[in-house]
Amino acid sequence: MTRDEELKRRWNEVLEFFKGKFSDGEAMDLDAILFIIGVQELGQLHRSFKKDEKLQLMHIAICRVLEPYGYYEFSHFDEDKWPHYIVKEQLPPLKAGEQSLLMKEAIVQYMLESQVIQ
Repeated sequence: MTRDEELKRRWNEVLEFFKGKFSDGEAMDLDAILFIIGVQELGQLHRSFKKDEKLQLMHIAICRVLEPYGYYEFSHFDEDKWPHYIVKEQLPPLKAGEQSLLMKEAIVQYMLESQVIQ
């Protein structure tokens, strides 16, 4: 199986996991998945979030899933227990499709490390 085929298979596993756990059987988009990962990383699962907090949660998720790639590094938790990251390396300029592919690959890796998928 090629690398692209393996990524596609695993990405479909990720989609099925999130569809089964967090939606009414409808596929979730990348932003929704990032939001849920952000909530997981924050650890405040049973609360409502304001609009600006939802964007911050997506940022947390992006930093977390791209951390193994060397783009971000965990810095600290603030007084409200929100994680903060520092930029270690700027992301290269990517076209929309390349950006989406990088995020899918990073999310798949995150889900493998979390032992949610195999």
